[in-house]
Amino acid sequence: MRTLYSLIESPFHPDLGALYQKLGITAERFTSARNLHRALQKQVPDFFVGEFIYGWGNNYAGANVSNLDVTIRTLQSRAPKAKIIVLMHPREADHIGKLLELFPVHAVLTYPVSEQAMQAALQDEA
Repeated sequence: MRTLYSLIESPFHPDLGALYQKLGITAERFTSARNLHRALQKQVPDFFVGEFIYGWGNNYAGANVSNLDVTIRTLQSRAPKAKIIVLMHPREADHIGKLLELFPVHAVLTYPVSEQAMQAALQDEA
């Protein structure tokens, strides 16, 4: 069975548990990157879903572009075959390119994320 880890950091993140179940994917939800990183030590997921939040003048500005940098780096070392699906608010569109320059991302979906868009990203084997 395939597995999916979601990092939930805002109320915008959709609850697509029914879709994941329909597709035969076991999903685990994490509200902190630290807990997700601990879980990666025990099991690696086939998919990762996380929300892109650009580092507006905070401590991300130096070494990191966004909230996802450390998690994606961890995925690259622990779960290199995991497909990374990034969710973003439309206001972040001007900055997503900075993340995409650093990391290979399977799909970027803009809020509101529909079941159809997520299903297409999960079933796309590219």
